[in-house]
Amino acid sequence: MESFGTNAALITAVLMNYFNGIYTGDVPLLQSVFHQEAIIGFDINGETYFKTLNQYLEGVKNRKSPQELGEEFKMKILSLEIINNTAVAKVQVPIFEYNYYDLLSLIVVDGKWVISNKLATKVN
Repeated sequence: MESFGTNAALITAVLMNYFNGIYTGDVPLLQSVFHQEAIIGFDINGETYFKTLNQYLEGVKNRKSPQELGEEFKMKILSLEIINNTAVAKVQVPIFEYNYYDLLSLIVVDGKWVISNKLATKVN
């Protein structure tokens, strides 16, 4: 079992790739951080939505990226909890004039940390 510090560094690298994939619209990079069976859930203005990973990535592919729109990169990790080979990260993703908070579940699969679940909510 890896040390907490090692796992935190590995997870931080995954989260930075997650942020960069969102920011630049790099779908292959974004896909690389998710498990292929990940579920994406959204709470937007009190409405609940679910997407498969492919549906989520298709949405990213078909929009202008925050980078293309000239937005400043402001995404950050707010907290990280690691228990054995599982983790939960709370991150802030301010894009498109919205302030999203994501709760990301991560797990080790084949020796690699991946996002297995994403819950996102928009905060005013």
